[in-house]
Amino acid sequence: MTDERADIVISGAGPNGLMLACELALAGIRPVVLDKLPGPSSEPKANGLVGQVVRMLDMRGLYQAFTGDDGPPQPSYGWTFAAMPLNFLGLPDNPMYAMHMPQPRLVRLLEKRARDLGVDLRWGHELVDLQPGPKSVALTVSSPERDYDVVAGYLVGADGGHSVVRKTLDIDFPGTTSPMISRLAHVQIPEELRRADGGFDVPGFGRIPFGHSRFDRGGIMYAEFEPGRSLIGTMEFGPPVEEVPMTLAEIRESARRVLGVDVPFSEPEGPGPHALRRINGQNTRHAEHYRDGRVLLLGDAAHVHSALGGPGLNLGLQDTMNLGWKLAAQINGWAPPGLLDTYESERHPVGDRVMMHSLTQIALMAPGPEVAALRTLMGELFTIPDAAKHMAELLAGSDVRYDVGDDHPLSGRAVPELTLSDGRRVAELLHDARPVLLDLAGSGIADAVPGWANRVDIVNAAIADAPAAAMVIRPDGYIAWAANAFGSAQQAGLRAALQRWFGPESSA
Repeated sequence: MTDERADIVISGAGPNGLMLACELALAGIRPVVLDKLPGPSSEPKANGLVGQVVRMLDMRGLYQAFTGDDGPPQPSYGWTFAAMPLNFLGLPDNPMYAMHMPQPRLVRLLEKRARDLGVDLRWGHELVDLQPGPKSVALTVSSPERDYDVVAGYLVGADGGHSVVRKTLDIDFPGTTSPMISRLAHVQIPEELRRADGGFDVPGFGRIPFGHSRFDRGGIMYAEFEPGRSLIGTMEFGPPVEEVPMTLAEIRESARRVLGVDVPFSEPEGPGPHALRRINGQNTRHAEHYRDGRVLLLGDAAHVHSALGGPGLNLGLQDTMNLGWKLAAQINGWAPPGLLDTYESERHPVGDRVMMHSLTQIALMAPGPEVAALRTLMGELFTIPDAAKHMAELLAGSDVRYDVGDDHPLSGRAVPELTLSDGRRVAELLHDARPVLLDLAGSGIADAVPGWANRVDIVNAAIADAPAAAMVIRPDGYIAWAANAFGSAQQAGLRAALQRWFGPESSA
């Protein structure tokens, strides 16, 4: 039997795997995506996207396509940290965004986009073995019809927290398991107890607000994203419980222990599927490496953490945007040396920060008077404008600054929201996932660097109160180089930046 060959195989068709496939397809690459499930999962998981990932979707034209909104994303004026409110109202350049999007719907939308872009998507095909080599990765795939082999130039493991790819390569997955039991279920709350502000009243106890709440004996989460079907969750600290199928009776008893009274709810109406799950001990783990030769890790395969604050898709999809264009450059043959290594060097520290604030939130949800006192102090600090700004940037992931080899204040940071004089937004320049050299001063940059025109889009425009005279924007929306003026002195820096990120100058 002749082995199949593919430039790249992605194991896992969740949001990260599908988004990566779309990024590669924009660069003219046709990846093979494998997933052992027979089709897109309808299991309720994440309920939305939070942070800079919303801007990232906008940079691919997906925010409008997915939401139906005509305009750009609008900042969120508040969020929570360990069930404590954060107020971002009046915050200059508020970086926090939120977009309601149940994960099953996000997967279906990304699946359609992937198919429209020509991705080879194979549901019911499971990666069962891999043998990495210096020039390729040998894969064994099992499907209902047959087992077969694929020789891949690169393999990306986007196959979840129990990643076969990570385990086969024996990449260490250090971290901690917090002594916490979380339960989540879709339920129906009596109509007379539901309130217009998104909360509900518990007889004998009082108001349970929308979102997470922490009490002396544990935590409660309540949200109604769909009329008539509410999500209720509990968080208790202690040793693991017996691994038996989860029931509504179990979460009802858990809620009674947390609140001290019965919480009235019943089975949800409608076809489902309905959430009904338990997490026995909360893992916070981070892969020691994101890359091993021609194999890379993405999403939950690289990091797992608590869902408090909703950082999962923000972290994973930003990883995806960082990796996609670099992997495409490698496959298309113009990547400069070391470019693919910057996926780990840039994104691993970001993962560390998410692990940090995720563990902090778990600690602040624990019972005890000492924790209650600490929460009081933290709540006071959160009202300080500089502290609120720090928290917004931390949770949004906008406090990231990559080492891009340029010392301009903009360099290494995500491009700010800018509108050109012709009405276009900077995000619209990035829809094709190509780098952009933006000339905002009519400096004749195109004549200075003709050797990159086949890889870099050169845009001449104007902006009132422009933050720079020129800038190079990577496909992931981060600025690789910027200058407040452009002359002979700046040409060398520009050429160095283009060569560092987009390969040697072409003679064509």
